[in-house]
Amino acid sequence: MHRTQIYLTEIQRKALQSIARRLGRTQSDVIRTAVDTFIERQTPEGRIDLLRKAQGLWIGREDLPPLSALRRELDRPSR
Repeated sequence: MHRTQIYLTEIQRKALQSIARRLGRTQSDVIRTAVDTFIERQTPEGRIDLLRKAQGLWIGREDLPPLSALRRELDRPSR
């Protein structure tokens, strides 16, 4: 393992402390987990794996709006 120094904003630092405390982990461990997750999502294999995990997520759900309504919401220009 290599030591690396980074600069965080005050908001990032406080949020990181809070997350680490809540999870019962060190800040360094939380940062390493976040970096691992980011790297995984940036690789083609990681993105494909995420898509496969999401496949069929909405099947049988009655509590969600229809896909067409969601598409209209996402396609609407932001103000």
